[in-house]
Amino acid sequence: MGAVILPDLGTEVLIPVCAVIGIVFALFQWLLVSKVKLSAVRDASPNAAGKNGYNDYLIEEEEGINDHNVVVKCAEIQNAIAEGATSFLFTEYKYVGIFMVAFAILIFLFLGSVEGFSTSYQPCTYDKTKTCKPALATAIFSTVSFLLGGVTSLISGFLGMKIATYANARTTLEARKGVGKAFITAFRSGAVMGFLLAANGLLVLYLAINLFKIYYGDDWGGLFEAITGYGLGGSSMALFGRVGGGIYTKAADVGADLVGKVERNIPEDDPRNPAVIADNVGDNVGDIAGMGSDLFGSYAESSCAALVVASISSFGLNHELTAMLYPLIVSSVGILVCLLTTLFATDFFEIKAVKEIEPALKKQLVISTVLMTLGVAVVSWIALPTSFTIFNFGVQKDVKSWQLFLCVAVGLWAGLIIGFVTEYYTSNAYSPVQDVADSCRTGAATNVIFGLALGYKSVIIPIFAIAISIFVSFTFAAMYGIAVAALGMLSTIATGLAIDAYGPISDNAGGIAEMAGMSHRIRERTDALDAAGNTTAAIGKGFAIGSAALVSLALFGAFVSRASITTVDVLTPKVFIGLIVGAMLPYWFSAMTMKSVGSAALKMVEEVRRQFNTIPGLMEGTAKPDYATCVKISTDASIKEMIPPGALVMLTPLVVGILFGVETLSGVLAGSLVSGVQIAISASNTGGAWDNAKKYIEAGASEHARSLGPKGSDCHKAAVIGDTIGDPLKDTSGPSLNILIKLMAVESLVFAPFFATHGGLLFKIF
Repeated sequence: MGAVILPDLGTEVLIPVCAVIGIVFALFQWLLVSKVKLSAVRDASPNAAGKNGYNDYLIEEEEGINDHNVVVKCAEIQNAIAEGATSFLFTEYKYVGIFMVAFAILIFLFLGSVEGFSTSYQPCTYDKTKTCKPALATAIFSTVSFLLGGVTSLISGFLGMKIATYANARTTLEARKGVGKAFITAFRSGAVMGFLLAANGLLVLYLAINLFKIYYGDDWGGLFEAITGYGLGGSSMALFGRVGGGIYTKAADVGADLVGKVERNIPEDDPRNPAVIADNVGDNVGDIAGMGSDLFGSYAESSCAALVVASISSFGLNHELTAMLYPLIVSSVGILVCLLTTLFATDFFEIKAVKEIEPALKKQLVISTVLMTLGVAVVSWIALPTSFTIFNFGVQKDVKSWQLFLCVAVGLWAGLIIGFVTEYYTSNAYSPVQDVADSCRTGAATNVIFGLALGYKSVIIPIFAIAISIFVSFTFAAMYGIAVAALGMLSTIATGLAIDAYGPISDNAGGIAEMAGMSHRIRERTDALDAAGNTTAAIGKGFAIGSAALVSLALFGAFVSRASITTVDVLTPKVFIGLIVGAMLPYWFSAMTMKSVGSAALKMVEEVRRQFNTIPGLMEGTAKPDYATCVKISTDASIKEMIPPGALVMLTPLVVGILFGVETLSGVLAGSLVSGVQIAISASNTGGAWDNAKKYIEAGASEHARSLGPKGSDCHKAAVIGDTIGDPLKDTSGPSLNILIKLMAVESLVFAPFFATHGGLLFKIF
């Protein structure tokens, strides 16, 4: 087997230290962003101008305008957006909190009843010669870890929203000094969210493992089975955050665009538009808080899947702590790598022109992937024995440390490929989006046809990338290989989230510039930041979907092992009916979320029209719109509408497991994974392409784009219609589907002992 170079004490120090470094770095970035003052006060200190010009006198625009009112107005708008986002999240979390407590009770009752709430020790699941802790202990600790995961997920989303609403106006103000300054402010703010989330997720998981170990002692199988609740908690909160936030943001966005741009011919984010504040609030609660919770859920689940499989492999059986915690060590090194990568964007190179923005963001992905590959090689060398065995459906498979390194590396590079393919299909710098824009010449119908075709086509390469990584990682290290491949894809999560959160912050900055009445040149700069942000948001969604596919497959493998299923035979009716029903679920779920956005947008359009028709002087700019009513429409709709899709996802595994048993449930999980990934990728990319086709026409940066414009032309109106159709696809249904496939798999794993013991009631009756 061979000894491990890194001692156990080294592991126990390395993981928390890396997490703390991540938190400190995030707070330091926050401090730098806070130096951009939202007040019209000149900093008279002798060393006022730092390298990135943080303390430059803010009021001096290039045009020589020295307007204190602009800063005051920016601060007011920022406060309105922050208040709206905070109040929505508190309302959402109140409902989600009730669900969390109810579901925690359900976990305790179901898992406790496996052995009739017995407190006596039981023979171990995988080794009947040994005794393990009672099922009641698993029930209690699974419930605690579920609550821990849920609370960490909510905090991750909330902190992300806070920094985004803190940074949006500061990015606007920095845009007056140049696009480089604005980029750094937006990017630093995204990094705050990325590092806080990655470090908090790692630290809470590590502390939970150590606290549970006090009770479990040598029963590592039981310990890591209980820890799976952490992933379930993280993802179930993410589902409601994603769906609720997605409905909120898109109801406001569609309402604002259809009436404002198409009917009234006013610019995006015009202060006369009653839905404009709700639209900007939506960016923060959907794209930021929802995305944060989503990627935290993926991270928690891939860690849990790897730990569960490792606990019944030689690492767990021989109690090799360092090798056992290999997934956490990979994540720890990921934080350090992302820290170094971030400095390339903020300190080592400076952006001076608009055309440098997108390449700078792409470099972040490449640099983090290359550095992480080296980091994983070192970790695999010092933290793994040269050879070991991995549990593979009832038998132990011999694996070498270099093979496990390749598993992580293949996931890491598959993530980069998915990122670049997504960028190619959604960035207006390339022909696919330009073709979609060109199709607007003949109206909205051809725009929609081209956009749908682009989305379907964009699925091909990501699916091959996922398929190859599955084949390689499973061949080398069975289900554990797939789990660490998913972890590899998520190991650069801090950088991924930084470039993802940067998008909505830039979008808000543009909105604030428009509402504060700033000059056209500043709006051009924020639009350039926002167009790059649209692409990075699509890349972030690509990562989330790709990692979800690998994570859910790893969880599926852990579930099959835990439920003692030897083979999943598609030809048996029990499995096949599950397979075909599972493949239908993403369509059912998408229908629910799309309809919710549609009905909420309908109310929003009616309200915006009503205000334009009944408030005298609104179009002239002499009267103020009633923003609060639009915010209330979005809030009420999203809270009410997020419950049915959430219930569908949470109840399906319970109903199928109890009534039809573990074999049918395994079919449902496989079916939902296979169809969900395809729909999620095509929906996200279609929506992203339509959005950037519209921005391509609006920017008019090339001769071709100018021939399609300007804003308000028939071509532009056709592009806006495509964009509004794509909004719920890319920001509600698409991103929520990856949570559907992960969540059903992790829920099945947590409840596996109950389903294996008491499930399949219908088949038992007949």
